[in-house]
Formats: sequence, structure tokens, C-alpha cells
Amino acid sequence: MSAPTANRRRTGVFSPGRAEIPQKTLRTDNWWKSPILTDLGFAAFVIYATVRAFQRDNFFVEKYHYLTPFYSPCMSVNCGEASDFWPQILPGTGLLSYLPYALFSLPFLLLFRLTCYYYRGAYYRSVWQSPTACGVAEPHATYTGETRFPLIMQNVHRYFFYAAAILSVINTIDAVKAMHSPTGFGFGLGNVILWVNVILLWVYTVSCHSCRHIVGGRLKHFSKHPVRYKLWTEVSRLNVHHKKFAWITLGMLMFTDFYIMLVASGTISDLRFIG
Repeated sequence: MSAPTANRRRTGVFSPGRAEIPQKTLRTDNWWKSPILTDLGFAAFVIYATVRAFQRDNFFVEKYHYLTPFYSPCMSVNCGEASDFWPQILPGTGLLSYLPYALFSLPFLLLFRLTCYYYRGAYYRSVWQSPTACGVAEPHATYTGETRFPLIMQNVHRYFFYAAAILSVINTIDAVKAMHSPTGFGFGLGNVILWVNVILLWVYTVSCHSCRHIVGGRLKHFSKHPVRYKLWTEVSRLNVHHKKFAWITLGMLMFTDFYIMLVASGTISDLRFIG
């Protein structure tokens, strides 16, 4: 038996090297609270986002050009004025018409978050239980980390960062186009929500570990690259709060979509300040 194989077999709850303790852990605090709350938070977003992605209605307020970020860019012929800037690839009838209108952007957005360093740590603990919490033995007999398929695919996160940056640009364009009213320039509560959402998305995106490496990685002497060092410093300050931004943006995405859905369906009227 090779040394690496032997080491892998000595991990986990059933490892012969583990102390003979019948309890899963000797911790007496509510260590299970964090993974449960994480699971509930993820589940709430996945259920809401899935329902809205396939609902295919109440996603655009034509009067003020409010487009929910869940449908941006909207690339179906059924998108109408919501897709006046992007190619309409998905047909309006047939089997393909049942696909999400943002089919060509949602996968990149979801994979960017799925492979995010914070989200990895969150769902590894809460879903995969590797481990569930510090001092709590994991239930797996072996552990290979991200060295084998499929978890080795997490390394493509750096490439999804570029896709997420492009989507942030698109959402910014949507926010600019929404400064609209039937009489010209307009500004309402929907605009405030859209801009807050866009700003938070940018903060979450640029606070990413990949962005931090892009602006300051592979440098041996920061003193020779003052501009990149300054960028790296600022990104590092944001990176400290990456977990916070990850959760805030999930909530803000749902709130933005929900508000636009209510206005688009006629349930409420947008509070207008100008126009």
C-alpha cells in the first residue's frame, strides 16, 4: 500500500487512528446551528430562483424599463422590449420556449457562485459535511479534497470570474436604461433598488479571491508596481467581507426580482420621484 493511499484511509470517523470516542463530538455548544441556517438560506434562494427562472412572466416593466436581474440578458423572442439590445436566440414557441429566458447567462452566474471560495466552504460544511464544524468528525471514510473529479473542477472559478464581471456590466447597462419614464428621464423606487443591487453585485464580484489574485498575484516586488499594489490593497479590504457580501447579494437579488415582479404584475405601483 502506497503512503498516499494509506494516509487517505486513515481519515474520517471510521479511521483506525481516531480516538475511541463513541460521541460524534465532545462539543457542547450549538455547533449544528450554523450549517442548518446555511442549508436553509441556500434552499430558499435555489427554490425562489428556480421558480422565477421558469415562470417567464412579470419580469419586465415596459413603462420604466425595469428588468429583473434574473432575466438579464433576456434572449428570447418573447422578451419584447426587454431584449431590444441583445440577440433573441430562444424561439417563442416549441419545446425550447420553456427554457429560462436568461439561459445563456444564468449558468455562468450560478457557476461563479458555486465555485466561489466562500460558498465552497459553506456547502462543504453544511451539505457535504467535510467537516460539518470544527471539532466534529466528518462521516467520510476517505478524503481527497479538490484533487479529483468532480471537485477538481472548482479550479475553473477564476474563469467564471470574468463571466461574472461581464454580467455585472450588463446589469449596470440595465440600471442605466431604467432611468426612463414615458416622458423621458425618470427615477423611482425601482431605480434605487436596481442601483443598490448593481453596486452590491460589483462589490461582491471585485471582492472575489480571483480578482485579488488578478490585480496583485505573481508580483515579487510590490514596490515596482504601485498601481497594482494599490488595487490589491483595496480588493483585499473588500475580500475580508466577501462572506457578508455573498449573503447580502443573494438576498438583494431576490428582493429586486420580487419588487419588479410586483410592479410588472400590477400588484403595486412604483413610487416615482421624477417622471
